Amino acid sequence: MKPYRQVPIQECHEPLVAIPLELFAIETPHPYIKCGADYNGKSPYFLRQGVLDRVITAQAKLQQLHPNWRIQIFDAYRPVEVQEYMVNYTFGQTVRDRQLDPTQLLDIQTEQIWADVYKIWAIPSFDLATPPPHSTGAAIDITLVDERGNLVDMGSPIDEMSDRSLPGYFANSPDPVEQQYHHHRQLLDRVMTDVGLIRHPSEWWHFSFGDQLWAWLQHQRDPRHLLIARYGRVL
Repeated sequence: MKPYRQVPIQECHEPLVAIPLELFAIETPHPYIKCGADYNGKSPYFLRQGVLDRVITAQAKLQQLHPNWRIQIFDAYRPVEVQEYMVNYTFGQTVRDRQLDPTQLLDIQTEQIWADVYKIWAIPSFDLATPPPHSTGAAIDITLVDERGNLVDMGSPIDEMSDRSLPGYFANSPDPVEQQYHHHRQLLDRVMTDVGLIRHPSEWWHFSFGDQLWAWLQHQRDPRHLLIARYGRVL
């Protein structure tokens, strides 16, 4: 079990609210819907009110530094059923990408693929004590677009299962292009952490506020911070 999943949750009952999409950039169609995920009438473009307020403020900070740049929302609220679908979809896609026969997988191959999948994806737990971060409405996957609406190059796509997803992967690169990737990642991190969100230690695109991972990371940085999450799974 990942250590943050042991953090207790004291639900604050803050509402899940619609993201005003006119303020941000989005990918259309939504990337997981394009993969066949069924949101069962729900929208991925929802967040807890306190998280949304902070993301709106983060974009204002971004535009002070880069006028007309915007945050692009890749994904926000994610029902556990969608989490489960995408975990299984990613497993199957990984089998295909590695040119393996799904009917002939060795146990060691299956274990390795699942280990790789769970480096990026949270376990789709239906246990209210261990919700996936996105299922709480407290986590968001984002990148940046410039004044022309073009994606800012971060050096790797969202959800890539490789070490390039690590936030500091390009930090010590002597390549000036890769240093630019790192600069862009640091810019994204700066505007988000300035408003209280924390970046996932293994994913440059994932930020959260108020969930178990956020509480655990806050406590790791400062033990005086209470090890309690304020947002649980949205039912």
